[in-house]
Amino acid sequence: MERDIHSGYNDLKQVEMFVETAKKMVGSATMSLDREMLIGAKQAIDNAHAQLARARSEATGVDEEFLARCEQQLQQAEHQLNEALR
Repeated sequence: MERDIHSGYNDLKQVEMFVETAKKMVGSATMSLDREMLIGAKQAIDNAHAQLARARSEATGVDEEFLARCEQQLQQAEHQLNEALR
């Protein structure tokens, strides 16, 4: 009987993809200041935060440095977006 093995690597890769997507969307939205793009960028940040929280709950401890770096990048993107919304 084969069991599905949970891979922490996949969780980390997903976090990385969500954070990269959020950063790109924030960059585009803040350059254009298009309302729909800004809303989409905010949603991408929220999605990345949720993915980060899921990965943290499954983390082995050795992943903390990577997750902390992702969180920092996400906070920078969120700050950039909040500045554009002012």
